[in-house]
Amino acid sequence: MGLFGGGSNIVGDIGKTSYIYPFAGDAEGFPFYGGLMYKMNFNPYQSVRVNLASNHVAFNDKDAAEAYRNLRGFSGSNTITEAAALFEYNFLPINDEQQAMFSPYLFVGVGMLFYKEKRVVAEHGFTTDETGTAVLPTDSGDFTTNFRTELGAASAMAFPFGIGLKYKFNYNFAIFGELTFRPTLTDGLDYSVLKEKNIKQTFAKDFLEPGDDPKLSLLQTGEYAATTNDRTRQYAERQNVGNPNNNDWLNSVSVGISYSFGRPACYCN
Repeated sequence: MGLFGGGSNIVGDIGKTSYIYPFAGDAEGFPFYGGLMYKMNFNPYQSVRVNLASNHVAFNDKDAAEAYRNLRGFSGSNTITEAAALFEYNFLPINDEQQAMFSPYLFVGVGMLFYKEKRVVAEHGFTTDETGTAVLPTDSGDFTTNFRTELGAASAMAFPFGIGLKYKFNYNFAIFGELTFRPTLTDGLDYSVLKEKNIKQTFAKDFLEPGDDPKLSLLQTGEYAATTNDRTRQYAERQNVGNPNNNDWLNSVSVGISYSFGRPACYCN
């Protein structure tokens, strides 16, 4: 078993595009990566481990090398929880040796990320007079639309891989450092994409649809509905940043310590 800590960064459509840039600060806290692991050693070279970790990542266009990102000036942060299963291969038989030694190693696996994604509520309402009373629209565009942004829970798969160096000492203990790279199946870690399913529309019902049994707002009918849909679509297009076909990466730099049970340990980390 072991624990580790370090920093993480996103490679996406907002912020710096360096693959290793783990300690970019932001107004909502210092970037952090840390967690726990459980490992089973199968032979002197090969192991399987499970990681459970948390990331707080920041991204800021002001840190980017590209001039257009600097001028755009978008920024934000996200908190991402990761659960991953990894296969690890040591280049030296460190799992079998009962003496101090170094070994580089590689690892690869699959994981799930749990994070926050951008969601929007489009609030369509009627204009009001000086007394605050709703006014019947004079045409299909004579009403208000307010867009309210909020965050909601989301998840996506990731495929972590990387390199590390470990030093085993005192039979049971090992310290290690790792570089981890995670291509993901989402483009939303940096809030650069607004999915259609994440847009909710609400309609004021001061005036209802014409008819004997009205149930819908007037704004949900005919040309009004077409206008609400156009406004929502145009807003969504303005919110999408960068290339929606390029998914985000989540990368980390970390150091840690582990303890192998048994003395002498039956294969130790």
